[in-house]
Amino acid sequence: MTEIEWISKPMEYGTVKFACLEEAVDHPLKPVVITLIDGRNSTRRNALRSTSTGSSTGVSTPTHTPVPTNPLSDPLLSHPSLDGSDPLTQFAREELDPLSKMAADEWDYSNVALVSKKLKDTAEELVEPWSVRRSAILSKYTTSEKLSIVTSFLPGGEKVVVKVQPSGSMVDKVKTRLEQLDDFEEGPVRQMLDLSQQQYTARIEQLNNELVQAWHSDQRVKALKIAIQCAKLLVDTSVMAFYPSKFVLITDILDIFGKLVYERLKIKAEYYKPGSKVPTSLPDNFTPDMVPENAKETCRNWFYKIASIRELVPRLYVEMAIIKSYSFLTTSEFNTALLRITHMIRGIGNPLIAVYARCYLCRVGLALNKTSDFEFVRENFYGFLFTYQQLFGPAVKNELTKQNLTLHSYLNLYSPALDWIVQVLVVTSPESLLEEVLSRCKKQENGSLLLNTVLTAFKPTYIAARAMDFVNLIVASEDDGYPQYLLYRSLGECLVRESPPKEDCQSVLNVIWKYITDLIDPNKFMHCIEIWIQFTVIHFSVNELNLFFGKIIDHLRPNKVFENYYPQLQNIVEKIVAHTQDFESLLAMDNFLPLIDLFHKESIKVEVCKTVIEGLSAQNGPITDPIIINALMFIARIMHDSVSALTVEDEKRQIGQLICGLVQRVDYGRDFEKQLSFYAEARAAFPNLDSVHIQLVQCVNRLSVDTRKIVRGHHTRRTSAFVRACAAFCFITIPSLTLVHTRLQLYLLSGQVALLNQCLGQADACFKAALSLVPEMPKTIDIDGRQKSSQPYLLSYLSNFLSTLLVVPDSPEHGVLYLMRGLLNAVQRCFEENTSIKPYLYLRVLDLLSTVAQENYPYHIDKVDSNDKLYGSDQKFIGEVNKICSKIVEEILNHLKYLGSAEQLDKQSALALELFNCFVIRADLRDPALANMAVNLWNLSQRHGSVDPKVTMRTKAYMTQKSHHREYGHFADILRKMSR
Repeated sequence: MTEIEWISKPMEYGTVKFACLEEAVDHPLKPVVITLIDGRNSTRRNALRSTSTGSSTGVSTPTHTPVPTNPLSDPLLSHPSLDGSDPLTQFAREELDPLSKMAADEWDYSNVALVSKKLKDTAEELVEPWSVRRSAILSKYTTSEKLSIVTSFLPGGEKVVVKVQPSGSMVDKVKTRLEQLDDFEEGPVRQMLDLSQQQYTARIEQLNNELVQAWHSDQRVKALKIAIQCAKLLVDTSVMAFYPSKFVLITDILDIFGKLVYERLKIKAEYYKPGSKVPTSLPDNFTPDMVPENAKETCRNWFYKIASIRELVPRLYVEMAIIKSYSFLTTSEFNTALLRITHMIRGIGNPLIAVYARCYLCRVGLALNKTSDFEFVRENFYGFLFTYQQLFGPAVKNELTKQNLTLHSYLNLYSPALDWIVQVLVVTSPESLLEEVLSRCKKQENGSLLLNTVLTAFKPTYIAARAMDFVNLIVASEDDGYPQYLLYRSLGECLVRESPPKEDCQSVLNVIWKYITDLIDPNKFMHCIEIWIQFTVIHFSVNELNLFFGKIIDHLRPNKVFENYYPQLQNIVEKIVAHTQDFESLLAMDNFLPLIDLFHKESIKVEVCKTVIEGLSAQNGPITDPIIINALMFIARIMHDSVSALTVEDEKRQIGQLICGLVQRVDYGRDFEKQLSFYAEARAAFPNLDSVHIQLVQCVNRLSVDTRKIVRGHHTRRTSAFVRACAAFCFITIPSLTLVHTRLQLYLLSGQVALLNQCLGQADACFKAALSLVPEMPKTIDIDGRQKSSQPYLLSYLSNFLSTLLVVPDSPEHGVLYLMRGLLNAVQRCFEENTSIKPYLYLRVLDLLSTVAQENYPYHIDKVDSNDKLYGSDQKFIGEVNKICSKIVEEILNHLKYLGSAEQLDKQSALALELFNCFVIRADLRDPALANMAVNLWNLSQRHGSVDPKVTMRTKAYMTQKSHHREYGHFADILRKMSR
């Protein structure tokens, strides 16, 4: 390959703009309609209109549709097995054979399933899931007291002697065998003392694992004994404060035991379908008549074993755990068993143990879904009411004194069980029965606990409709162990979820406000106001809300009491933000920002500020009020000032996004100078966040473009100075950014905007800054969390840069195409010597320079004279451009030689073809040297047969088409040389 001189081909862009358009094939995104034709389907695009001719049958008439043979069409559609339809469509076209249409004989359980589902919808799904309540109980009811466990299935602890009297007679032997369930034969009985709550929980989990392992080892009796020993732990109330959590842990084990028994019986109860000799497992909705007799006998044995347990509490709990297994015996036993156990619970003397036994019975009874009779739930609640006064008896008071418990703390232990029972009662009973329940509760002395249960478990709609009645009940109730502030809180939670009648809202608030203002104890005050401030923000104006804020500040500011109530204060702000529709009024309140100032702990204060800004971002519309803008900037500064070198990137990103959203919404209307001043203030206020600075540069560029739109491109002295100030803002801000590729993008964008506004000096400065930054580009950049080479990014960026340089006029202070020369120098310093990216960038430069040499450029910027106007196709200018082109071609040819010597023949062929295409489109091939060079490049690309034959065919077809035009007649000679 010899050295050549490049000559750019002259082009008239106005005439060629639409000359080379070819007829388009079907667009791949057009709708596809598949029609059945002669048992085959054809694919048609853009067939949205109906082609029927009024046929009433709806069956298409088979017609012949020719298959297109366009070589450019989708090759997959031409394959007979890949006809464009998805597998489900192919299945839909297949007809079922007669045998597959015959249904196997199945028992119809649809009615049973329907009844079961209906009951589940009306009862179990309406009750709060036990898993939710379980977590709340475990987190609330804790203790620092030492706990103990008596068991024979765990190592450690002190031995306890258990004596078994020998028996001689047959009756005594039978009795002894039955009583073995209560004996500890697996090893010595050990009592573990002085366990912390965490150790106790870990031991209970060990018992759970022991039970499961014993079961899977076919040691059913051992598993039953573990369940019995676990149930016995519920008799111990030596640490009453922990009893609700103990109940949750133990019943978890009993639930697992009950499930294991049920699944075991179900496996044993395999049955034979009519006409089948293969045993089949029972369906979920089986009936007792489908259960084989041996499985029923096993089931009875389980209940007999449990009935032989001597102690009442473990006997009841274990039977309740496996009560679902009654479904293997009869469908009528559930109601009887549930009522029987309800009556047996009356034999438990301790009211705390009894109420939790009733709770467990209601829970397992609700989960059965086999009965529509929930009488047992009502009987359990009435049974509790019958013994209610026992809670205030002398025996209980003595025990409370011994355990150092207050009456309020003791009564609070009943809430989880009692709330669950009444909640189940509410969803399974008509409203008329609720009136009776409420009436019975009112008749009880010291009924505050019952009133709180009603407020918690009854439907909010029921409470809200009678809001003032319940307010009067709370006012009338004395502090009889269960404090009033908790009753007011429970009432508030109902009225927040369901609004009371409008005429009652003010009356309710008046009573609540009087009560809250009289509270002195900060704990009671915060517990109560936390919920009622939500009621206020929903039903009242900002004036009432401001009074609540002021009351909070007055109560908590003395002695820095607020430091103990950060979670409640944070929740108050979150609820207010969630329910506020008028953020401007909220931020303009006298007491809102002072409330934010109560958060002295930085991490919590930042989270609160995030909550406020997130709530604001959820609403649309510009922010125009200067007072609101200042308040929001105050909040945003708090978030920003928390950012340091130790802040994790995700936190920076989150805070940056929130502040960017705020910056975007601030709008001073047509006062653009004030808007720019705000952006300058924001730049000074948020120096640590690159994302905010990027947003500010974008906003200022948009402001500059908006200015141009208003003056319609005809700048006055004032607007011209303003857009130059915008360009200066961007030029000053961009260097503060960390990432090189971000600076490159913004320099280019800002330069383009400056050029659009005829700020040639500012645009020139941005472009030069970008070119000086290109060599600093790191070898790898982070893309979606992965390190990737930066060279493909640079190729894309510099290609974009080149398209801008076409319209940038040369500066009279510098030489011809000084920016282009600067770019080429940057490329030499940036890219490695033999990288494959550089020659392809040179091809882009060759495209640009060939366009620069034209008499008229394909595009311009309004009121900016590009080089085609400045030089007017001056031959000296054209010669300078062609010299640069010749050097670039020489660089590409050198790289082709390198690829050949390095045996990278596929890459050599591809690059040779690209350069050939550039010669065909950009070079004046009437010059013999250029024509010969083009032919040599073609031959080089075809030498190793690595080029796609379709590309070869298309290239020749293009040149053949062009050769028919007069100005491209020389293509015919080149084609002949290419064919040799």
